[in-house]
Amino acid sequence: MRIPYHELSARFKQILIKLDFTETKARACAEIFAGNSRDGVHSHGLNRFPTFIEYIKEGLVLPDAEPTLLNTLGAIEQWDGNLGPGMLNATFCMNRAIELAAENGIGCIAIKNTNHWMRGGTYGLQAAEAGFIGICFTNTIANLPPWGGNEPRLGNNPLIIAIPRQSGHMVLDMAMSQYAVGKLQKYEMDGKPLPQPGGYDIDGNLTTDAAAILESKRALPIGFWKGSGLSLALDILATVLSGGQSTAAITQAGRKESGVSQVFIAIKTDNERNAALIDEIINYTKSDDTGKEVLFPGENMLRTREESLRSGVWVDEKIWQKISAL
Repeated sequence: MRIPYHELSARFKQILIKLDFTETKARACAEIFAGNSRDGVHSHGLNRFPTFIEYIKEGLVLPDAEPTLLNTLGAIEQWDGNLGPGMLNATFCMNRAIELAAENGIGCIAIKNTNHWMRGGTYGLQAAEAGFIGICFTNTIANLPPWGGNEPRLGNNPLIIAIPRQSGHMVLDMAMSQYAVGKLQKYEMDGKPLPQPGGYDIDGNLTTDAAAILESKRALPIGFWKGSGLSLALDILATVLSGGQSTAAITQAGRKESGVSQVFIAIKTDNERNAALIDEIINYTKSDDTGKEVLFPGENMLRTREESLRSGVWVDEKIWQKISAL
């Protein structure tokens, strides 16, 4: 079924206000959740909202918490998220990175003790909309086996790179597994096989069965050993730069996925001068003569957004009913 975007956002806001969010914070969080579903990222929109509510009720997300500055190192700042809502902390951090980049050419904000930011691409888009290149990444609870291992020891640590472009920003938003955990959950919910093998079942066989992969906790790293190495490197960078918790510490704390470490980078660029060059690169990439359409990262998201605003945001009816009853 489809729901108008404003109705979806208004319902989220209404629920959050009941949970002691201020109207401003409730609106900001609601718009991010609704925006994620609007753009086709259902796993971190409507589908993730019940989990967010659960974390609030368990005291893992503190509605009234604000980030506090810990240390300044020129164009680099370290902040403590104080377990506030991850989306609000992330929005604040990218805004601050943009401010530093406007002054210095580059700005880097590292934050510890924060929470799940939902869709990381939201903050890459935030930078691109302001005319800056945006790079951000986060660590997570261990949910990915290292290459050669059998047990989850790595976080499925998303990496986002966004490049501003007048005719549609390029936004690369990728987890370190072939399919993000939220995407696996969506395929499991729909009862559909993955288009390509996404991990192993409990017997160690590659499979397209999302439920089997979630049960084994053995998602397939992108690029095999390369994705495994990149996940480890991002965890180390996020931990060291923020002074926060590593994937190991978050996992061993046993309090679900809370208190993660994140990094936000904004880079000032001459968009007018670079426009023709970026278009040339993208047009060349899309000129592959196979008879199939080649899309740049973020292009399909923009199409989905247009369709959602025109026809309503697609929602899972069962989850919508559950949220409507909150």
